Amino acid sequence: MYSLRGKGAGDPTRVTAGNFLRASLFTALLSMLLHSNSNPDSAGIVYATASGAITSGLGYAIWYSVVPALKATNAASVQLSVPVIAALGGIIILGESVTTRFVLASLAILGGIALVILSKPQRNTGRNVFPAVVNERRD
Repeated sequence: MYSLRGKGAGDPTRVTAGNFLRASLFTALLSMLLHSNSNPDSAGIVYATASGAITSGLGYAIWYSVVPALKATNAASVQLSVPVIAALGGIIILGESVTTRFVLASLAILGGIALVILSKPQRNTGRNVFPAVVNERRD
């Protein structure tokens, strides 16, 4: 849905900032309700802000600027690669292990995306799927 709305969203930075502002209001309200169960510290708040507002915000702004150039199915499919990219970031930046599960899941996700992007669209042959109800009129 995010990709489809992004096709006609306008200025990617403004739209992303608005989305993040609305999400922040909801998150702040939820945090206040659940505050008794948390123990925030300043470093955690800074890291959360940096990862959420800055990196994610920039990523979505870039995505919104690219998505109008893509077909809707390709945009929606490519967006499914985000978990693979995030896990790869964990491997590269945090030194996480490359596991068989990661490799197989990445191959399945990226393979599915490739199938969607590389498949040829089916042509409409003009045949009605339900021929018995074509032009049926009751007087």
